Amino acid sequence: MDDAGSCSKPETSFLLDSLPKELPAEFLKEITDGFSPDRELGKGVFGTVYRGTLKDGTEIAVKKIGSGSPVTPDKQFQNEVGNLMAVRHDNIVKLVGFCYETKRTVVEHNGRYILADTVESLLCYEYMKMGSLDKHIFAPSTLDWATRFKIIKGICQGLHFLHKGMDKPMLHMDLKPDNILLDENMAPKIADFGLSRLFGTEQTRMHTLNVVGAHGYMAPEYLYRGEISTQLDIYSLGLLIIEITTGERNQRSKDDMSARNLVENVRQNWTIEHIVSKYSSLDANSLQQLKVCIEIGLECVEIDRKKRPSIEHIVNKLDGRL
Repeated sequence: MDDAGSCSKPETSFLLDSLPKELPAEFLKEITDGFSPDRELGKGVFGTVYRGTLKDGTEIAVKKIGSGSPVTPDKQFQNEVGNLMAVRHDNIVKLVGFCYETKRTVVEHNGRYILADTVESLLCYEYMKMGSLDKHIFAPSTLDWATRFKIIKGICQGLHFLHKGMDKPMLHMDLKPDNILLDENMAPKIADFGLSRLFGTEQTRMHTLNVVGAHGYMAPEYLYRGEISTQLDIYSLGLLIIEITTGERNQRSKDDMSARNLVENVRQNWTIEHIVSKYSSLDANSLQQLKVCIEIGLECVEIDRKKRPSIEHIVNKLDGRL
């Protein structure tokens, strides 16, 4: 890629490299048609994501970091680029490029025009054709149990890599259906690492006064005490597993930040009798998988974080090794 306007080398070359490439803002503007609303894939507190199309037809997702997120744009950029730069796993979305450009522009301030530095922060990811998980698992949904089970296992494999497969454990800290993307084969990939943190090798817990996260997915010890550990991700994972398995939606209420209403509803109503009657067409093996997923989900959302299973235990149980 010679410059922002001309791409003499195949544009897919940077997608295939081992590390993400720094890309010009003008180039990213060009491939998204000037960040056209028609290209918008989604919008959230961390910014807006657009579909970019390279000259050879390859598509990528371009996130334009917004200024209204719960962490500063600089911090979000550092989290995503720094933490994802060398991460390669089938169930974690691949960062393929980034842009951080400062330019001087004339802006109005208190009735006067002044020169000010503005920063363009953009992140580029592999394009996930089927979009986010929340568009597929709730009614009316056509997802069969085999696909749901495959998605649950994939998410758990991705989280296992983050917690156990890296030099330092990485906490995602914002697991929810919106942040799980699906490829054309419905394989899940964990995305949106704006709140992620790396732990020291021997570190197991830390505290923060700045508690941020999604309504309905926050572990109680984090919500009330600012306590951060891998069990924070396990709690959110449990809610994800419950939603995928039952198809029941977490209401994400600010009055129920840890989704205890959903948890108690599933604990009381999703008995083995209910499972068998609701999924009468499933064979015995599939019914057992469904039962195990509900058991795991409920274990993950124990109020006492010490009672929650580790990600290794969850993966082994899903694989039938326990």
